[in-house]
Amino acid sequence: MAEGGKPTGTRLESFLKVVGYPERVPVGSAAFMLRVDGTEVLAEEVNGRIGLSCKLTDDAQDLPALAAYAAGRILREDAALSWSDGAFIWQEAMADAGDSDLLRLFETFMDSCDWWRERVDALRGGVPATHDVDEDMVIRP
Repeated sequence: MAEGGKPTGTRLESFLKVVGYPERVPVGSAAFMLRVDGTEVLAEEVNGRIGLSCKLTDDAQDLPALAAYAAGRILREDAALSWSDGAFIWQEAMADAGDSDLLRLFETFMDSCDWWRERVDALRGGVPATHDVDEDMVIRP
């Protein structure tokens, strides 16, 4: 806190503090790459919002299979599947959200990353999903 009780630093810095991330945001940065349990997550502060995104795959052939899950997942969670030079999920919250809301954003987003990464691994013939996909809400065209 600076003199007069006003907070110092950016909201992105505050976000990293709330989630307990050990590294600091470089001065003046509006984006920072977090590495959490082997997963890279981009945290950005843009237009009054804190956004998180996680790239899932560069392979366009994976997109139809992943898209088959997207409608059902959006009903279950706030992270959304998108494509821009690869499939990724993203989620955001207002930058002025309370600390507990930002912590919840991070926790639920990381859960989403795990779920989507399991699907990508299963598509590649790697480790099968830890639970039956039919247990999840899946809406298919």
